[in-house]
Amino acid sequence: MTVDSKESPGGTSQPEAGGGTSPEKLLAPVLSAFWDDPRSWTLETYRRHEGYEGLRKALAMSPDDLIAYVKDSGLRGRGGAGFPTGMKWQFIPQGDNKPHYLVVNADESEPGTCKDIPLLYANPHSLIEGIVIACYAIRSRHAFIYLRGEVVPVLRRLHEAVREAYEAGYLGSDILGSGMDLELTVHAGAGAYICGEETALLDSLEGRRGQPRLRPPFPAVEGLYACPTVVNNVESIASVPAILLKGKDWFKSMGTEKSPGFTLYSLSGHVASPGQYEAPLGITLRQLLDMSGGMRPGHRLKFWTPGGSSTPMFTEEHLDVPLDYEGVGAAGSMLGTKALQCFDETTCVVRAVTRWTEFYAHESCGKCTPCREGTYWLVQLLRDIEAGKGVMSDLDKLADIADNINGKSFCALGDGAASPIFSSLKYFRAEYEQHVTGKGCPFDPRKSTLWADTEVNA
Repeated sequence: MTVDSKESPGGTSQPEAGGGTSPEKLLAPVLSAFWDDPRSWTLETYRRHEGYEGLRKALAMSPDDLIAYVKDSGLRGRGGAGFPTGMKWQFIPQGDNKPHYLVVNADESEPGTCKDIPLLYANPHSLIEGIVIACYAIRSRHAFIYLRGEVVPVLRRLHEAVREAYEAGYLGSDILGSGMDLELTVHAGAGAYICGEETALLDSLEGRRGQPRLRPPFPAVEGLYACPTVVNNVESIASVPAILLKGKDWFKSMGTEKSPGFTLYSLSGHVASPGQYEAPLGITLRQLLDMSGGMRPGHRLKFWTPGGSSTPMFTEEHLDVPLDYEGVGAAGSMLGTKALQCFDETTCVVRAVTRWTEFYAHESCGKCTPCREGTYWLVQLLRDIEAGKGVMSDLDKLADIADNINGKSFCALGDGAASPIFSSLKYFRAEYEQHVTGKGCPFDPRKSTLWADTEVNA
């Protein structure tokens, strides 16, 4: 994880494409402000940095006023879709005499995405405080954190943070004398990528096989245990305490008009300094690379993903695209989880897309035919092309199969599997053709650090 600045968040100016602002002023450390403190994960450290003060302010408001405040701040979901957080809370029906639930989606599984897990490991109390605030707003008495089960050290640290919060009176009965009661359950998932989809997550949490549900009804009406439920991403909920503490105007002073605030960008791949860079929405990859040391020495950027492997890839010509929801969308991709995977000229595009597609075929839940069958056939074609066994008509067949998956599968996994196919054919069709005409991959895997063959490295 990388924290490169202690600059005051309130003084962070909106970046301008192409530079003009010193690199340290482009960062906005809020969630990551004290990740490098000794024992940053403890309640003592969190309270030393004004922890749980935002909760006190929230409890002084009415639940409806609190929802309106978060809505007015412009906070958008940080899990990929960018849906307004306050509006999602507002959808919960009131006076229905049903239990209300908050479920935090910590099942971070998207290739290239690594923001929620470091956040939970270094600063779990920011999430717990945000959970209490959110539950007060939607009138919930029970919240769940659905954590990716493989990250056992994070699970242990999260359990300890929850224990501290109960002991200090931030969870349990009559929180801070407000009369609010809240139980928080940490649930370790079983490792399925599909459980990152909110309705599949709810099924898994209920003890069933994780598969997407047909909607409507939406979770806000019939979610967990058929009761009104809000499902939010870790970073979305963890951002709420700072908004209450510093104010919505402070939050809106960062980012762009339609995508305000700060967020965590996960920079990885062939870069000099991979890590988490917390910056205002609207920063560009060029600016992030400038402050992180650029690509690895002696190499140049070839292609990159703005939001993980399920978002259409970009090339060098997109270095100055503002990394906010509108800017990335206008350029033909999606901001997603802000997983900036950068690949240099040693990387074979066909090989990279094949590995991604193998992942989606493996993680397909099999519920719908387009995704179950389509991802399988994409993998067969891509493997043949990579091995030099493909024919030129296979390229059109790839696009046709991807088109039969995109928008026609039960959930967004199918769309995510199709995205790298469409975008790689758009920008690197000549490279696919090279594999066909040259009867194999023209790239030497020994020059790349990613996905190198075991035999080559032996």
